[in-house]
Amino acid sequence: MAPTPHQAKTARAKLISGGKQPKARIARYLKTTESQLVEGAKASLLLRGIRCSDAMSTVLKDMRSVQSPHAKMLSKNNMILPFDDAGQQSLEFLTTKNDAALFAVASHNKKRPNNLIMGRTFDRRILDMVEIGILQYRSLGDFGGMPKKRLGSKPLLQFVGECWTSDVNLRRLQNLLIDFYRGDPVDSLVLSGLDHVMVFTAAEAGRLVGGQDARGTIIHQRTYYMKLKKDPKGGKAPVPYLTPSGPDMDFKVRRTQFASPDLWKLAIKQPAGVKAKKKKNQTTNIFGETIGRLHLEKQNIDSKTGKKSKALRLADMLEKQEEKAAIESELGREGAEMSNEFKQAYGFAPDV
Repeated sequence: MAPTPHQAKTARAKLISGGKQPKARIARYLKTTESQLVEGAKASLLLRGIRCSDAMSTVLKDMRSVQSPHAKMLSKNNMILPFDDAGQQSLEFLTTKNDAALFAVASHNKKRPNNLIMGRTFDRRILDMVEIGILQYRSLGDFGGMPKKRLGSKPLLQFVGECWTSDVNLRRLQNLLIDFYRGDPVDSLVLSGLDHVMVFTAAEAGRLVGGQDARGTIIHQRTYYMKLKKDPKGGKAPVPYLTPSGPDMDFKVRRTQFASPDLWKLAIKQPAGVKAKKKKNQTTNIFGETIGRLHLEKQNIDSKTGKKSKALRLADMLEKQEEKAAIESELGREGAEMSNEFKQAYGFAPDV
């Protein structure tokens, strides 16, 4: 039997409080973390693995800068193996404690050098995880003096290559990357708020990169600072000028752990309150105008009479009198003509 929402909430409270009965402070915190109809930006938790080199620490720092202010980085090494059951429990505890739906674990060892595991949670449980191996990396520090993104600005994300649509794993990775870097959900954008572009290009390669085997699909991540200027040709839309600003990396996918179809369907389900209610017989044209259609029964307006004023009744009576006089005059004229024709034919007038 599945646990009730109250039981699940109590179990989650005990998990946060270390197995004890939750205090009032924890209960108030859990109330703020309950599901909402409109979710804000997803927070990410950046962790160091069992062994983490300085280069991978730089990767985490750059990710924090790109995702700021919705990212938190822990400085200590963590005895976590994300693809093990115990490691996943640790990640679920840490993400729940730090109220983060996204996480990234960086590590470095001989078997898997420059390793980065990115993942996300659903209902405080691990949903997706992707392990990537970084082949080449250029940090934000390598682009000294170049303009950088503003705090909290949203990026433009571009995915280049047929692999993003043909490969199932890359489609899920694309969805995960969008979740990581999209920032705050908004209904409309101001052009002045667009200041950087992130381009992910998937291509096939068959060579060694940095002494590592790079055969297979390689993903090239490039970040550009974007400045909008007036179109020199006189167009109304501004023209973007791109400047490489970092971070840039080349990586390949090593291991994946995606949600089952049933869990994925449950995770992407939207509440009924968010969906716009469809209105019958109402559509919107290409100009944004609302067009409605009315269905009415056929009405016999000839038999409908309304209340008339005294002036209208008098005018109606005079009109009927004139019409009656005109008819009588026409009948008299036709009678006289027939009487004359009869007299001419027979020599005497007919008896009336």
